[in-house]
Amino acid sequence: MSTRAVAAVDLGATSGRVMIGRIGDGVLDLEPVSRFPNGPVERADGLHWDFEALSENVLDGLAEAVRREPGIESIGIDSWAVDYGLIADGKVLAEPFHYRDERSARGVAEVHEIVAFDELYRRNGLQFLPFNTLYQLRVDDRAPEAESALLVPDLLAFLLTGARVAERTNASTTGLLRVDDGEWDTDLASRLGIAPALLPALVDPGALIGTLRPQIARRIGAALPVIAVGSHDTASAVAAVPMTSPSAAYISCGTWGLVGVELAEPVLTDAARAANFTHERGVDGRFRFLHNVAGLWLLSETVRAWEAEDGAPIDLVALLAAASAVTAPVPTFDANDPSLSAPGDMPARIGALLAASGQTAPTDRPAFARGIVESIAVAFAEAVATASALTGRRLDVVHIVGGGSLNTLLCQATADRTGLPVLAGPVEATALGNVLVQARALGAAPATLEELRALVAATHAPVRYTPHT
Repeated sequence: MSTRAVAAVDLGATSGRVMIGRIGDGVLDLEPVSRFPNGPVERADGLHWDFEALSENVLDGLAEAVRREPGIESIGIDSWAVDYGLIADGKVLAEPFHYRDERSARGVAEVHEIVAFDELYRRNGLQFLPFNTLYQLRVDDRAPEAESALLVPDLLAFLLTGARVAERTNASTTGLLRVDDGEWDTDLASRLGIAPALLPALVDPGALIGTLRPQIARRIGAALPVIAVGSHDTASAVAAVPMTSPSAAYISCGTWGLVGVELAEPVLTDAARAANFTHERGVDGRFRFLHNVAGLWLLSETVRAWEAEDGAPIDLVALLAAASAVTAPVPTFDANDPSLSAPGDMPARIGALLAASGQTAPTDRPAFARGIVESIAVAFAEAVATASALTGRRLDVVHIVGGGSLNTLLCQATADRTGLPVLAGPVEATALGNVLVQARALGAAPATLEELRALVAATHAPVRYTPHT
């Protein structure tokens, strides 16, 4: 089989990138094309995404990808979940709000006055997160002016093709998708004052969304199709986890740590609801039964505060090496404490948490960083144990993919805290999952999810960490 090429647009909460994916017989490669910053911007009405800059960076990256590889056959887009843009008269009404904007708190209060959380869980299977889309839409003053609400990957696909769709894996994070049949819960939307007409037609990973608008094709240099992938970045990442054991847990680790197992059917028990485990849709109709844990956000925000204090950049690799050399016990804290969710002076807030629990924050930065990593690992281990208990599965391995798979201290700490071997990598699981789904739709990749994962395992061998305890 000759090698085929596609373009993967992979957007995270702190950065985005465009990559060329090449796939063939025993071949699965990525070539980075462009990388650009992404993050919240403060506007007069709150925290937003700079969507114009984001879309321009995506278009520039796609043009460069086609220049480097004229044989590219399609484009796939994935991003973070829950955030959306409103469309009216063929245009984006306003910059999408950022999920950390404060308006969501009012949305939570209003939604729960109408529908109790236990009913929401029975309907949508989602863990409580204060920024889920239904809370945002409930308090969006501009929603009545709109014709459609499109999640970020679908919003970009609309700008590229003119098609208005909702890819199902990401739609499942809105709180407005029924967990039982994967269709829009229009009754729930109406009860919450959200016009069902805002919710576009649903498509599954592998579906053709549309072909580039003529002006976009001219800018990029090719009239390419846009194919739906697992457009929630975690759905793409989990599709590329090289799992061979049915008793595997996974952690997709970046800004967040998404900790869970893959299921064929939901577990809508009171215990699962109390544990705040979610049922997000995955590729090929699987369920991502998982819990959101604060991930490397805690470390990156801490480093950002130290850099502001020093007025100079910090070498993260050197910091983590020094943290690994710390032999004295370090205090740990609840990595999921709500006080740590917003930007700003993370070291002070962690210090306050430690003080509240009768502990003293280390003054030495490597020890402080070690405490952050160990606290994340504790939260990971608790989530793995809970997933095992809720599903009745005896888990035998933990896969860590994404940026966290490069953090050797975190990988070893997770192995030690779970008592299970950790298989780390691939770091680019999200982009690989994006590429695999596109390639399969083009007839250039194996048909089953298991075969796709076997190709990942064969071409991107994970690093093994054995528990020290």
